[in-house]
Amino acid sequence: MTTKTATGTGTAGAGIEAALAAARERYQEVTERLANPAVLADPAELRRLSTVHSELEPLIEAGSRHRELGEQLEEALEMEQDPDPEMAEFAAEEATETRAKLDRVADEIRRRLLPKDPNDDRNVLLEVRAGTGGEEAALFAREIFRMYEQYARSNGFRVDVVSSQESPVGGVKEIVSVIEGKGAFSRLKFESGVHRVQRVPATEASGRIHTSAVTVAVLPEAEDVEIQIDAKDLRVDTFCSSGPGGQSVNTTYSAVRITHLPSGLVVSCQDEKSQIKNKAKALRVLKSRLLELARQEQQDQVAEARRGQVGRGDRSEKIRTYNFKENRITDHRIALTLHSLPNVLGGELDSLIEPLHAREQADRLKALNGP
Repeated sequence: MTTKTATGTGTAGAGIEAALAAARERYQEVTERLANPAVLADPAELRRLSTVHSELEPLIEAGSRHRELGEQLEEALEMEQDPDPEMAEFAAEEATETRAKLDRVADEIRRRLLPKDPNDDRNVLLEVRAGTGGEEAALFAREIFRMYEQYARSNGFRVDVVSSQESPVGGVKEIVSVIEGKGAFSRLKFESGVHRVQRVPATEASGRIHTSAVTVAVLPEAEDVEIQIDAKDLRVDTFCSSGPGGQSVNTTYSAVRITHLPSGLVVSCQDEKSQIKNKAKALRVLKSRLLELARQEQQDQVAEARRGQVGRGDRSEKIRTYNFKENRITDHRIALTLHSLPNVLGGELDSLIEPLHAREQADRLKALNGP
């Protein structure tokens, strides 16, 4: 691209130009490989390269538009020097419009050049736990889980409950589930943290508002190739499944508790009637928690670099307050307040999720462009 940077014509920047050149080279390479008979005969490789090709194509098209607009802008700037006043005025208007288009395309290129989170397309391990507030916290934990459950299903994701511990009054002390579907982690990754509720509990006779809390953890589900567990590192215990208050609801030893001895992590599952299925589910959760443990250790090493970004994914971070009396939800990370509590608890979360994605993207673009 040869746009006139001295006049502020919306250049994409030298670093981005280099990245675009590399993307074009990669796109050409992938295009050629897709025509190779050996690739066409390999379904897995064909699928992988087709995905890469489809991801690169919009970026290549945006680069072409940027180059064309740059050439149009150069022509308009030259026409501004025309001795005919009307022609010069027309050229100036054309230059202004083209520069605006050029800036928009440059922004699109920057967004498309942002590296994709490798976990975005993964399934989600969702853990919801009652925090401070006793039974009221347990009741709100169930509402929060239902909120995510409805949101997931409205997006075409599948929700599979792995384990739950109910409270005597119908709440949940803890509920663990897997949300399956492409892009599940991308949609829910900013939900980890402390969710605080302010309302009058149903059991409160005086009408006094109580504050309770629920903690949410959203983890990308681990793939088998990432986490290898040695059988000797596991202790597997079986027991009878139980319901609210601890009473036994099953006379067979179908429930499973797995302890990972090196890390001390413990996972229980009693949702299925089959011990084999419960063990498989528990191992699935254990692998994701071990992956998260490794990821957290890496993040701790670069905590300073991440400080100030939208949502650190820290379970101890207070991220949101739900105030029932005022019909108000406040996301403290981006200072966003909405007055649509019933809709949000009914699973309409995009009004909260989209601004978080926008803020994260803005932060990453700022880092890409430099100080």
